[in-house]
Amino acid sequence: MSDKSSDSFPQEIIPDVISYLKRLQRKGIKSIYLDPAAAAESSPGAASTAEPPPQHEIIPDTEPEESVTVTTTQNSLAGLEAKVAACKECPLHEGRTRTVFGVGNPKTKLLFIGEAPGRDEDREGEPFVGRAGQLLTKIIEAIDLQREDVYITNILKCRPPENRDPQEAEVRCCEKYLIAQIELIKPKVICALGRIAAQWLLQTKSSLGALRKGEHTYQGIPVLVTYHPAALLRNPNWKRPTWEDFKKLKKML
Repeated sequence: MSDKSSDSFPQEIIPDVISYLKRLQRKGIKSIYLDPAAAAESSPGAASTAEPPPQHEIIPDTEPEESVTVTTTQNSLAGLEAKVAACKECPLHEGRTRTVFGVGNPKTKLLFIGEAPGRDEDREGEPFVGRAGQLLTKIIEAIDLQREDVYITNILKCRPPENRDPQEAEVRCCEKYLIAQIELIKPKVICALGRIAAQWLLQTKSSLGALRKGEHTYQGIPVLVTYHPAALLRNPNWKRPTWEDFKKLKKML
């Protein structure tokens, strides 16, 4: 793209464009057409099947450093958290008490990702502070870490009504914030807590049982999948396999 084109490009939509390109990249799409004239000459069928020429490749195998700056307002977790606090992109903002951004060590090796805040989290503005959070803290301590040593966040930054599962449209609004958090923290290992977090992160519909047994990565970062702590409160029989997962997690670190 020429300097003249980039000057006229609307800067306010750059974060959305970056987020969209990342979603394409996660789906395996590495290139798209940039030439409107070429696109107009192609038929709809041809456009969907033809392989774009190499010179139009704009989604690299590794993310450009500039993407973090564009996505995060101030190139920091604090700047990103301020942007999340002001977000009104989906209806969830209407019922929230506080946004729930994330908490912990921003230079950690280990990032935990859950699905969404609950009642206690919505009230306090911190993830995993209720009964499930207390259990997670105990499990973290059991592998010789402290809660302050890791970073904990969720896919959604606002509580869904009655703690229902996140809807796809809500995840699509919030995913750019999580992507930016991962880019800024640069963890060595990601632990996906529960089916919803794992399926979104890995872009799959596989069951939690299948995902627990597999080996996964997210943009080169190893991902371990385990039960959500809230599930352990409902079914204590899952505590033993969860402990096996966390012993594996400790070895990964």
